[in-house]
Amino acid sequence: MNYEESLHYLDELNTFGIRLGLARMEELCARLGHPERSYRVIHIAGTNGKGSVTQMMDAVCRASGIRSGRYLSPHLVSYTERMSVGGEEIGEEQFAALLTRVSAAADAMTAEGHEHPTQFEALTALAFLYFAEEKAEVAVVETGLGGLLDSTNVVLPELTIITNVAMDHADRCGGTLAGIAEHKAGIIKEGVPVITAAAGEPLSIIAARAEELGADLFVYGEDFSAQMLRMENGGQCVSFHSVVSRAPEPFEIALAGPYQAENAALAIMAAELMAPEDERITEDAVRTALRTVHHPARFEILSCGGQTVVVDGAHNPAGMQALRAGLDAYFPAQPRVFLLGILKDKDIDRMLAILLRPGDQVVTVRPNSERAAGADLVAAVAAGMGAVTHAAGDPAAGLSEALARAHAADALLVAAGSLYLVGGIRTRLLAGR
Repeated sequence: MNYEESLHYLDELNTFGIRLGLARMEELCARLGHPERSYRVIHIAGTNGKGSVTQMMDAVCRASGIRSGRYLSPHLVSYTERMSVGGEEIGEEQFAALLTRVSAAADAMTAEGHEHPTQFEALTALAFLYFAEEKAEVAVVETGLGGLLDSTNVVLPELTIITNVAMDHADRCGGTLAGIAEHKAGIIKEGVPVITAAAGEPLSIIAARAEELGADLFVYGEDFSAQMLRMENGGQCVSFHSVVSRAPEPFEIALAGPYQAENAALAIMAAELMAPEDERITEDAVRTALRTVHHPARFEILSCGGQTVVVDGAHNPAGMQALRAGLDAYFPAQPRVFLLGILKDKDIDRMLAILLRPGDQVVTVRPNSERAAGADLVAAVAAGMGAVTHAAGDPAAGLSEALARAHAADALLVAAGSLYLVGGIRTRLLAGR
């Protein structure tokens, strides 16, 4: 199949929905020759921050001269964004060729009575094949949903990172915070070190699982910590401390947002654990990685035609808390105009209660997803919290309205909510620079 045909095939796989479980993925990988066993793996789960840490660890590997693969989800605009080797995203022709191999294996499975793989399983298998074909030494793999039954959990990692645990996808991960923590802890493997920033009850669950499997556990706030420092030039750096090494000079970090101190600490700690086994991983390499790492739509600050815009894919209460903290730290006094689109299965009331201040302006749109909440619904919730609201017809109209309002009020424009929205908004903003 060509690339357009591959997109049609992936759309067809949506009919299978989200089905957690590893049996289909294990069978698919076996039929493809177990490509996931061709390289070392760093496996990353968590409610928020796992995408940033995935990008950081990929950057650490590349800065160390290690040929690394990176797999994350969802994408902002194109499926090809999800996977890269050596910092270069997969090309459309190779994407289609590898998906053709995956689809043939999937068809053979169903012909023999197995369930058909889901869209995410097909994409994950494609990524594993891609890393093997491109001879990656290390693959940095982000989970899609949860961990225990996530399609990526067929890997045998050398290092596991669980960023944090908060309420999200509760309907698929046990319904409670403890249930979600058990799913995240499901990626822990026997004897494989675990690094985490989880706290409270989730940390207790992760610690118990690590002890059960004889996995060394390194906990943010106990074994290592970090603090974000603002620099004179307007940038930021992270001071890092751990129980296993001396305190280095602060690390300059390219990613904005106070919460990136915690994410950077996880990456630095991971590098410290990997360094004794790979002399290429040095402090200088980590510095280069954090200074140059890029992660679009995560508290990304853009200047578009003189208008300052923050683009952030915050899509749950914990994400909104991080976004609000970033806005209060970077733009405490500036009026704010929000362009929001949220999925209907999210806790919209709580998310907006965290994010909004009385008098903020809110333009709502419906994200491009069958799970999207209507613009009128989100606007009504925001209005009930004292915001000045406007429900727009579509994302393009919403962006025009939000830009006009931000210009009139000399306000900061913040595009946030579902990644199904902010990816397209970001593309429009960059095109209009």
